Amino acid sequence: MLFIGDIVGQPGRGAVKALLPALLRRHAVDFVVANGENSAGGSGITPKTADEIFSAGVDVITSGDHLWDQKEVMDLLANERRFLRPMNYSPGVPGRGSGLFELRSPRTKRGQIGVMNLQGRTYINPPLENPFVLALEEVKQLRQKTKIIFVDFHAEATSEKIAFGRMLDGQVSAVAGTHTHVQTADEQIFPGGTAYLTDVGFTGPHDSVLGRETEPVVRRFLTSMPQRFEVAGGGVRLQGALIEIDESTGKALNIQRISEAL
Repeated sequence: MLFIGDIVGQPGRGAVKALLPALLRRHAVDFVVANGENSAGGSGITPKTADEIFSAGVDVITSGDHLWDQKEVMDLLANERRFLRPMNYSPGVPGRGSGLFELRSPRTKRGQIGVMNLQGRTYINPPLENPFVLALEEVKQLRQKTKIIFVDFHAEATSEKIAFGRMLDGQVSAVAGTHTHVQTADEQIFPGGTAYLTDVGFTGPHDSVLGRETEPVVRRFLTSMPQRFEVAGGGVRLQGALIEIDESTGKALNIQRISEAL
């Protein structure tokens, strides 16, 4: 499977559209998950940007702390089962945070994959329910139907991400981090067979500060005055991780970072 890091604005959507087909062929990818919480103008997601991402070949879209930045997200939460929000919101919040999806043709047809989306609580808002407790409960439910489970853990603190991955070692196929937009170099397979990467990076303009134009961000640090952070445009890359999983056991065989220039 392929997991694509946070898609930022039109440049990120363009990179997915342009680069994903070749990645699918080159690596014989069976399933694609992408974090799309920044896909609409660099902040939030709408049905239109989600449709663009799905049409490019993505099977499931996850999100994070920018979930509510676009009011149109309510339509996605109500009507699109392929769109996940962090599952550690309180009961009664629209949408869902996990699901079972078919590994489907034309790439393959090999049963089901469970996908989970959770948000950390350290240095990130809004504060949600405990993801550690809820993840353990949800994994038990999903494992009754499939051994192949992927988790997008949207969190700020490296220690929280590593602890979360270690906790789930041997119970899920992979845990990959999002949110910080900087691809880390710690891809590994834990002793129990779970692939792990602290952050998969982001898909969008890298001649920037985390996808935003550089000058306003620098001015904000210099002056502490409010600035408008527009999406940048240069150095567009698609970043993420390729994960090979043994279908019979659900354990990861390999994890490889990717960073493809447009």
